Amino acid sequence: MIGLTILGVIVVLLAVFLISVYNSLVQLRQRVQNAWAQVDVQLKRRYDLIPNLVGAVKGYAQHEKSTLESVTQARNMAMNAKNIQEQMQAENMLTGALRSLFAVAEAYPELKANANFMQLQAELTDTESKIAFARQFYNDTVQKFNTKIELFPTNLVAGMLGFAMVDYFNLQGEPDARQAVKVEF
Repeated sequence: MIGLTILGVIVVLLAVFLISVYNSLVQLRQRVQNAWAQVDVQLKRRYDLIPNLVGAVKGYAQHEKSTLESVTQARNMAMNAKNIQEQMQAENMLTGALRSLFAVAEAYPELKANANFMQLQAELTDTESKIAFARQFYNDTVQKFNTKIELFPTNLVAGMLGFAMVDYFNLQGEPDARQAVKVEF
């Protein structure tokens, strides 16, 4: 009878442990998904601002067609990304293209003085700050989730239940993203 009671207590404790670990992993996975959704909201705002910014620059910098096309192409790639990894790569390309666009704008004093351009640039700069914050929050949340998955004994339960590591949002694979933009005429 005592042996059966001990076995029953062990089974109940094991069940409580498994339920607790599973619930904590689900909560962290949901936080990761929420954090990505917050990044996505800011990225959509950025996508809405870019056509207006490109339009403002077009009138002043007609011969900068390749820069404007690269911004538009990078925006389209980012908007059509099918998963988080593709989105990260496309966003890194878009960030580089936008840096080039702002560098070109520096060469046109009349463009820099244009109120519409200045407002768009300020809005995009604000959006970029929000994106940076959202990326940091996403990466912090991913770090917590990935750490939980790797810690013992949670790693045993995570493996059995199919929880997998999540990728960070970083500049990896984009060597130009860490370089300063150079504009030469």
